[in-house]
Amino acid sequence: MDWPHDPDGEQGSEGRRQYGHAIIAKKVDEEGDFPLDRDSFVAEYGDDPIRIDSETVVPLEEIFDHVEESSFETIVDMHQAVGKGMRRGGLWFYEGADKFSRTR
Repeated sequence: MDWPHDPDGEQGSEGRRQYGHAIIAKKVDEEGDFPLDRDSFVAEYGDDPIRIDSETVVPLEEIFDHVEESSFETIVDMHQAVGKGMRRGGLWFYEGADKFSRTR
């Protein structure tokens, strides 16, 4: 896929040092962007590459296709919804995630 920027550049996963939630969190201002509308966020960043693991990069929009909430009051709410959506969509590859998550 032709990405709007290098998935492993500074706008992406910073040379494969950051994955998933960390990359998405860099796109929001915790103080100024919340409450956050999911559709507006996806309209702005939907084509941006999100590195899921060392071999997998997907557009942000693909992750948010599995997020049910339409808005998020806080960044914590967003992270929880994104985590649930990633697990629902088979995009959560962290071994042992089920041991740390109460919602599956």
